[in-house]
Amino acid sequence: MADKARKTSLYILNTLDKGHKTLDNILDDLLPKDTLLSRKDRTFVQALVFGVLRWRGRLDWIIDYFSKTRLDKIDPRVLNILRLGLFQIIYLDRIPASAAVNTSVEMVKSFAAPYVVRFANGLLRSAAREYEHVPFPDLENDPVSALAVKKSHPKWLIKRWLDRFGPKETGQICDAINTIPPITVRCNSLKIHRKKLKIFLEEYVEKVEYTAYAPDGVFFLSPKKSIPEIAAFKDGLFQVQDEAAQLVTLLLNPKPGETVLDACAGLGGKTGHIAQMMNDHGRIIAMDKNKKKLRRMESEMHRLGISIVTTRPHDLNEPFNREDYKKFDRILLDAPCSGLGVLRRNPDAKWRISEPDLFDHQKRQSKFLYNLADLVKPGGVLVYTVCSTEPEENESVIKDFLNKHSEFAIEKSPDGLTFKARSLITEDGYFKTSPHLHNMDGFFSIHMKRIN
Repeated sequence: MADKARKTSLYILNTLDKGHKTLDNILDDLLPKDTLLSRKDRTFVQALVFGVLRWRGRLDWIIDYFSKTRLDKIDPRVLNILRLGLFQIIYLDRIPASAAVNTSVEMVKSFAAPYVVRFANGLLRSAAREYEHVPFPDLENDPVSALAVKKSHPKWLIKRWLDRFGPKETGQICDAINTIPPITVRCNSLKIHRKKLKIFLEEYVEKVEYTAYAPDGVFFLSPKKSIPEIAAFKDGLFQVQDEAAQLVTLLLNPKPGETVLDACAGLGGKTGHIAQMMNDHGRIIAMDKNKKKLRRMESEMHRLGISIVTTRPHDLNEPFNREDYKKFDRILLDAPCSGLGVLRRNPDAKWRISEPDLFDHQKRQSKFLYNLADLVKPGGVLVYTVCSTEPEENESVIKDFLNKHSEFAIEKSPDGLTFKARSLITEDGYFKTSPHLHNMDGFFSIHMKRIN
């Protein structure tokens, strides 16, 4: 079924090129419904798709070196087949180069003219023999192009990181993003302690370790079963959640008996954690504009044994009817963003996001904060967070908000975080994490208190 896996990988890459869906959306729609793929094949599909997306910039440079046709003139479907074939040749030691070439050529044959088949066959065979000798741009003379190609990131992103961090740290950031991240989960403290969850999981994975900063997290690689098939998951003993995301809820620091709004709740990762910290006592309104996500979240809360969550559809682009909402003790705004802090988990965003998108996100984030501000009680808390490391979506949003809302102030030493996690807060009160420094996703968060 390896050919089926390769064809599925090609379908996913081609669908991504159309620009209508993210990789997560495509995988959620496709893989659970494809009963012809074994677990081994599904693993192969993910290795191919994520691998090509992580290394697309470098793969394209090598393809361009061996091609007499410009990349933008190659049929996108053929280009994706070349990327799949070349990725297997360079990065998958267990697959013979001949198998990578032959299966790729067979896929081209299924729709392309004979001369295109010959082109693909010749290019891949040449690349298989000579790819190690392909010259790359010189780091000293052209650092943007050199890092963009060698580390497989878009030039616009490399340029802005070079300006902020310099070449050494930019390279470290790229390396961290190109590394396969661990699976990090948060134990459901309503049902189990972390130590016992770790023991349960050891049966299903090669190695389980405690997260360094988050008190309820563990992480691991290479599970022997898919996560939904693990008994501890079925029993609601944990949620999959990166360590940085776990720390955001600690920054919010919800208390039992409070009324809390999770304003962009999505599928409920942070919602479940909020309920845990409240000991399932109080009230949580989980809001999202996507009703399908809210229905899935209701099922998730049931799995976790949580009873205090009420879902409510609302588009935060629209103002609230104040008569429908009482004021909240705490509001969490996990705002839609570029996702540039989670590129190691979502490598498709590298090639989907452009620099102007940052300003579009900034406008929406500012609008969401403005619409939520009046729902916070005097003395209440508003936490803003994004999985982005870029200033336009971070400091710029907060500075603009505080300039217009003098009733809020940054809490620079908020309660809730563990002692070690407090080191992640800057002198200005900004909570920041990064893959290359902390082995977790890149997040920005801020704890603001309404002072009147």
